[in-house]
Amino acid sequence: MEYSYKTKDVCSSEIRFRLDGDVVHDVRFTGGCNGNLKAIGILVEGLHVDEIEQKLRGNTCGPRDSSCADQLARAVREAYQRQTAEQ
Repeated sequence: MEYSYKTKDVCSSEIRFRLDGDVVHDVRFTGGCNGNLKAIGILVEGLHVDEIEQKLRGNTCGPRDSSCADQLARAVREAYQRQTAEQ
């Protein structure tokens, strides 16, 4: 299923991705550092929600309390929880 997540306090404004069970596919960021965010999408392709959360959760950007990577970790966890609640 495809999900969309509105980011908070980072340069990108939205993250879109697909979940197949707990496996993440096709991560796409809107806005932000284009090259870096494309690379993150490639690096997390096919990873499980737990793996992404473990690697990226808590990552910060400059003086911000979050980063686009941290927002991705939050997004996939939220989507996975929503998905499992609906089953």
